[in-house]
Amino acid sequence: MLRTAPSLARTARAFVGAGAILVLLVGCTAAAGEHPTPPSFLSPSPADTATASPALQPEGTAEDNLPYFRAIAEGVWASEQRAEGRAYIDALVAAGFDRTAMQVTPDQTTVGNPVESLQFSVRWGEESCLVGQVGPSTGQVVAVVMPQLAEGRCLVGTTRPIDW
Repeated sequence: MLRTAPSLARTARAFVGAGAILVLLVGCTAAAGEHPTPPSFLSPSPADTATASPALQPEGTAEDNLPYFRAIAEGVWASEQRAEGRAYIDALVAAGFDRTAMQVTPDQTTVGNPVESLQFSVRWGEESCLVGQVGPSTGQVVAVVMPQLAEGRCLVGTTRPIDW
């Protein structure tokens, strides 16, 4: 059977169209937010994962615990509760930080608008504080170690009671 040029062109267009549809279907099979699993040679080994994941170090310094503090804050920042001070405090408590050593600024301004910057802290030892800041003014989690202020405080200005 001999095909003519127009017949071959139609066949080629059909293959190209089918290929495009196949690519679209394959691209749509993963749910939104899902990422394919990388090949095992690109994934960290269990030994690498153990050293890469920060953890609370109760006997460590504030500097030792900064990566863990930051990781907890980044988890909340990535959630729908990113603008809620309570969410940061609750996550830090769940991660093992001492609630009685914490401070948090209000979520809203005095006129009821969302704040541009939300701060939260954990007093660490007798001299240091882990301080986090998030909000539209930063666009990301900022976490630092700062010296304690007078009377063991970490944050300047008005903070809200952590009474929940």
